[in-house]
Amino acid sequence: MAELFTWVNMRFLLQGLGMTLAISAVSILCSIALGTVISVLRTSKNRALSGVATVYIEVFKNTPLLLWIMFTFFVAQLPPLGAAVLAFTLFTSASVAEIVRGGLAGVPFGQYEAARSQGFNVAQTYVLIILPQALRNMIPALLSQFVTTVKDTSFLWGAMAVQELMGRGMILMNSYNSTEQIFAIFGVMAVLYFAVCFALSQAVRAYQRRLKEARTR
Repeated sequence: MAELFTWVNMRFLLQGLGMTLAISAVSILCSIALGTVISVLRTSKNRALSGVATVYIEVFKNTPLLLWIMFTFFVAQLPPLGAAVLAFTLFTSASVAEIVRGGLAGVPFGQYEAARSQGFNVAQTYVLIILPQALRNMIPALLSQFVTTVKDTSFLWGAMAVQELMGRGMILMNSYNSTEQIFAIFGVMAVLYFAVCFALSQAVRAYQRRLKEARTR
């Protein structure tokens, strides 16, 4: 078993974890940008824009992520990493849009009126006044969504052979034959996934405690 836990093997898996985190981080950042736009459109008084945003959210919330991974890779024929980021961005944006909508609903309506009285247009109102206030309440949900994205990257190896953590683990298994070694590799991958997701979950809980304490002062 000692030959399994070499620095070369561990570095190989850690590089896969780095790929997992990179894909997740880029996807979440893109999803926040797109999801915010979709959320604002959904609350628009323009029925056409609101309808398009609603359809987008319902389509992606009620279809599986793996479908969009396959679509961006085989139908759109994008490179694996580009297809992965696009699929996660399109899919996750629907959930982020709902998170943003909840955050916007928590901002008092008087803030909109105050911005309007100061001569701010719609874009300035959201960017300078509303979104900064809403972000504080959205951070826990966004971090939770990041945890989900990290775990969902495990689909990428089977769909398009992206060498993220799961993919690297599967490649490493091909070099070993015993059941103990294969289970050990699964165990290492589980520990790495757990470490990242648990750390993020703890950050969510810590931030929520700080919010609760701030509100009770």
